[in-house]
Amino acid sequence: MPELVLILIRSIAAFLLLLLMTRIMGKKQISQLTFFDYCVGITIGSIAATLSVDQNVKIATGLMALLVWGLFPIILAYMSLKSMWFTKMMDGTATIMIQNGKILEKNMKKNLFTIDELMLLLREKGTFKVSDVEMAVLETNGQLSVMLKTDQQPLTPHTLGIPSEPEHGPTILIMDGQLLDKGLKEHGYSKEWLLGEVQKQGAKDFKEVFLAQMDSRGNVYVDKYVDKEKQPIAEERPLLEAPLKKLQADLESLSLKTNNLEANTLSAEEKASLQKTIDLILPYLK
Repeated sequence: MPELVLILIRSIAAFLLLLLMTRIMGKKQISQLTFFDYCVGITIGSIAATLSVDQNVKIATGLMALLVWGLFPIILAYMSLKSMWFTKMMDGTATIMIQNGKILEKNMKKNLFTIDELMLLLREKGTFKVSDVEMAVLETNGQLSVMLKTDQQPLTPHTLGIPSEPEHGPTILIMDGQLLDKGLKEHGYSKEWLLGEVQKQGAKDFKEVFLAQMDSRGNVYVDKYVDKEKQPIAEERPLLEAPLKKLQADLESLSLKTNNLEANTLSAEEKASLQKTIDLILPYLK
């Protein structure tokens, strides 16, 4: 078999097995990288590279080595879930480096940490004065967790005793010109309401919108395919159609929220009257 074809086959086999192992090992291998995980990752990469290009290493031998180095950390991770002692033995424990604004020199020496390294990690957290720190903990992955003293912590509505509305994550309603109905239904809004909001910001239809996102207060951000400054200058006309459709959607939403027969009848009459108005003026808005 030609050498290039053999290297191609070996590389594909190593790549596929490496991809499978990274999926099995999960996100923790990246997000909480300890020194042990770091060593395992380097070793696995080295074995995969050797398997790809070194023909003196048999494919079966290389794949077996990858399996062992890939599965062994997974087995150790499951054992850590069952035993706190085993977890401490494998990952070590976090160390307090600063307490009550005082540096603990013994813990610094135990972890072979210099003042320059400690100050570097503090500055990365936005803290420049050791006296502002209530506690700083060196985590097992080498990161420094910092808790500021109470008088140095930023003010929040909670600390000031100011009630605040609960806020959910922003919801994407339109993506690449496509309407995402799920987000609208989850928050109780209609297509007519969204169309009105989109038209307020200069788009005639959903297809002209690259991205539309709504925050927890119902404010809609619209990014169009064609930016406003790139559009030809044209005479602006009041967007009367958008608020009328929004009003129609609001009436429909209110009628669904009440079981009062008189209110439903009145709402139906108002919607019919509003629809007639829209039908009359719509030709003049085109």
